[in-house]
Amino acid sequence: MDLIEVFLTAGFWAAMIRIACPLILGTLGELICERAGVLNLGIEGIMTVGAMAGWMWVYQGGDLWGGVAFAAFVGASFGLIHAGFTVYLGLSQHVAGIGLTMFASALSFFTFRMILPSSTTPPKIEPFQQVKVPGLSDLPFLGEAFLNHTPLTYATFLAVPAVIWVLYRTPVGLAVRMAGENPVAVEAQGIDVLAVRCGAVMAGSALMAVGGAYLTMSAFDAFYFGMVNGRGWICVALVIFASWRPGKALLGALLFAGLDALQVRAQQFAGGLVPYQFFLMLPYVLSIAAMVVMARRARYPKALLVPYRRGERH
Repeated sequence: MDLIEVFLTAGFWAAMIRIACPLILGTLGELICERAGVLNLGIEGIMTVGAMAGWMWVYQGGDLWGGVAFAAFVGASFGLIHAGFTVYLGLSQHVAGIGLTMFASALSFFTFRMILPSSTTPPKIEPFQQVKVPGLSDLPFLGEAFLNHTPLTYATFLAVPAVIWVLYRTPVGLAVRMAGENPVAVEAQGIDVLAVRCGAVMAGSALMAVGGAYLTMSAFDAFYFGMVNGRGWICVALVIFASWRPGKALLGALLFAGLDALQVRAQQFAGGLVPYQFFLMLPYVLSIAAMVVMARRARYPKALLVPYRRGERH
């Protein structure tokens, strides 16, 4: 089987979907923050703490969906911290975000070691199991590739139309988008701009944390150091690639996931002739190239990175 035939295998498409899910959730979360005018560079740390929190909940005897909810709560809490510094105090969103990533990552590892000080190998949990769709999962190719996944995987893809509906079909979504475009107009309608931004950052951070929890509760069955492995930064790039649109964010996440799944299989075909590091970096290089091309035509929220003060006129 050559490399082209990989695209005709159900295993490749199933792997692409699994790899894409944490990216989809993280990108949607970052997109919500930025549509409200707040850049959240704490995403890497929030995904890490979400991965640890969800896994720890189940490891301590909780149920799986309870772990997802707890991860979302922890993520929203860190989002509140970020909003406190950037929305209410007006501090640098870049510095606050990077600081939050360092704090959340360090706290995750510290908590893990405090609870499990003598653990030498990552303890395992019973993660979400694959759910077959009756009458469809047994279909050749389509069933194995697209209809034989965990409940959290299906929920991830349902989150995309849900976010689209909220952003473009509800008053709340309109307020979020206007807070990132023209916050003065939002204030003129009697709406608290700072509260809207804070709520958006908290909601977005909750989605980021669930993206991290996906890794420990659906893709894998354990928490270990470095498992997020830069996915948060990829999500930031995917938001730009998607021009701040949820539908395009889904396509961008699937594209990166497809390249990531392909590089694993490409290493086998190379047979050691090409260093494996080349294949590892390939998805990132191609993603950066795609982002550069798309960013030149992207229309970013006008008030992104701009602190807002009540009563100010810009």
